[in-house]
Amino acid sequence: MPEGLMTLLFSNIDPIYEFHRGFLKELDQRLALWEGRSNAHVKGDYQRIGDVMLKNMGVLKEFTSYLQKHDEVLTELEKSSKRLKKLETVYKEFELQKVCYLPLNTFLLKPIQRLMHYKLILERLCKHYSPAHRDYEDCKEALKEVAEIASQLQSSLIRLENFQKLTELQRDLIGIENLTAPGREFIREGCLYKLTKKGLQQRMFFLFSDMLLYTSKGVTATNQFKVHGQLPLNGMILEESENEWSVPHCFTIYSAQRTIVVAASSKVEMGKWIEDLNIAIDLAKKSQEKSGIFLDPGLSDHSNRSSDEVSLEQESEDDMNSSRTSLDKQTHHRANTTMHVCWHRNTSVSMSDHSLAVENQLSGYLLRKFKNSNGWQKLWVVFTNFCLFFYKTHQDDFPLASLPLLGYTVSTPDESDSIHKEYVFKLQFKSHVYFFRAESEYTFERWMEVIKSAASTMGRMSLLIPKGGPVEINGN
Repeated sequence: MPEGLMTLLFSNIDPIYEFHRGFLKELDQRLALWEGRSNAHVKGDYQRIGDVMLKNMGVLKEFTSYLQKHDEVLTELEKSSKRLKKLETVYKEFELQKVCYLPLNTFLLKPIQRLMHYKLILERLCKHYSPAHRDYEDCKEALKEVAEIASQLQSSLIRLENFQKLTELQRDLIGIENLTAPGREFIREGCLYKLTKKGLQQRMFFLFSDMLLYTSKGVTATNQFKVHGQLPLNGMILEESENEWSVPHCFTIYSAQRTIVVAASSKVEMGKWIEDLNIAIDLAKKSQEKSGIFLDPGLSDHSNRSSDEVSLEQESEDDMNSSRTSLDKQTHHRANTTMHVCWHRNTSVSMSDHSLAVENQLSGYLLRKFKNSNGWQKLWVVFTNFCLFFYKTHQDDFPLASLPLLGYTVSTPDESDSIHKEYVFKLQFKSHVYFFRAESEYTFERWMEVIKSAASTMGRMSLLIPKGGPVEINGN
């Protein structure tokens, strides 16, 4: 690693890391006193947390300048790993380690995302306490402090999350360069079935603010996706075409160079794609003159077809075999990326879903039971990035296993499940069923709340906000 990059990275990360070590120690001490686990016979009112939060949110405010440099850290790390092969190799090798269960640059975003998490925790505490409660004023002041920092960093966080997503996609897509071009925004990724000469074939689509990519999954050791087509949004037109092709949830995409017919897995999925595509097309049209992004002519679909002729391209043998690759056979960090989960669960995820996921992170002990087993296993469970990570204890460095939740439904057990315990929720995807038992009614409700946010595909708020406010789609 170049010395300049190392200095930039650790001079920003170390102070924030040291602050959080101290903050955690104070929280542990306070909770020990609160619950009577401490040997210290100290008199005082310790059944409160607001004073600890207020003190530390005030200290955290002093680290705003470090957090603002995360933009520079991520950009320089990406530039250097592209330029230096040795660094790129070390980077990839580190990501293969069990301790790196998410892409590395996802971890680098966590300190800023944690700010938003503190804000939500304090909002929940302020809502829980009455104004007369002894902890209310401190929590209210702590919320004011963290809200101020969060407000300063909000635009930076949105930009960083977009950059992180683009760099993650750049690594997993073969056949496209410069995906992180200035001004490009990620909007949605997911599965659609494309009409070909051999019928409907599963394809992975990626929608950006200036183009739509479609890819197939390779059978290489890296499980990367190969780009088949790149369609500019300028001049693109969509048309529902279920009747024309006698295919459910089917629509036609007309672009300047070619026309393709695709089908979604459900009416809800089709609605998500059509809404995001239409809004993105409209925004691309309005910003065409301002945009500095131009498509690589080497990747554009040069074709002599007329605009109304549908592309039914020949599929290669690799493409045909790619759908047989099992999620279980992939390396753990690849399997947990949203594109691979979307491929296997036949669903899609938008940038707004990613933003919502940041707000819905949770960890704690749960008891887990498989459908066909009798016993319950106690595990430390972390919910982040649409995924449950299972640890033996909260002190472990890396998870024993993980369960991506996209496509899963969450509910309470029914009578046929024969679960005679309180605070149990059920996760199900097709024949895969898991039961989890929480310690109390409150933790049960919190787990249900955050998991529903990731697992549910019945509705969502679009990140693309047209004039007149957000548009909400309900999957009825």
